[in-house]
Amino acid sequence: MNETQSQAAARRADPDRKSRIVDACLDVIAERGVAGTSHRVVAAKAGVPLGSMTYHFRGMADLLHQAFDRYAQHCIDLFAERMAAVPAGDRAAACEAIARHVEGDLLGTQRDLDINLEFYTLAARDTAYRDIAERWMAASRAQLERFFDKPTAALLDAMIEGLTLHRALGTHAEAHDPQVIREGIRRVAGL
Repeated sequence: MNETQSQAAARRADPDRKSRIVDACLDVIAERGVAGTSHRVVAAKAGVPLGSMTYHFRGMADLLHQAFDRYAQHCIDLFAERMAAVPAGDRAAACEAIARHVEGDLLGTQRDLDINLEFYTLAARDTAYRDIAERWMAASRAQLERFFDKPTAALLDAMIEGLTLHRALGTHAEAHDPQVIREGIRRVAGL
């Protein structure tokens, strides 16, 4: 078996390599930020040869886009799962689910907090990542529109984003007070 055949066999024996690289990229982003993320660091974190990076991704921008896309999809899925458990038409239960989402799903770990903030910053500076943000917001609003009219769903979505940032960056007690969060959500929802 020559070297090319050996490399091809190794790739076939490691079908999850690309996924592992994307996961490692998210870990590196959480640890070092986007600015500290490089092919070399991600490859080391994933335990793969550096050449795997150029084999699976067109460059750092492609890797970052796929990593943030995976993270956004994870958040979309968490919210959809939480909202799916709410009985149809039960707006009060939907408000409670929103509060629990803000309190636990979005910033459940320091890793989530760091990735979330890095994504906001990158999407604000680079329009190439706006498609992910738009897809994420549209999915969130679609869940909310199952219980609320479009304008209310849009306001609740904005409130979720704002509460997330305030909880991540703020030290004021209101952003962390479950009663205040619930009262705010109910006010926006008109309950």
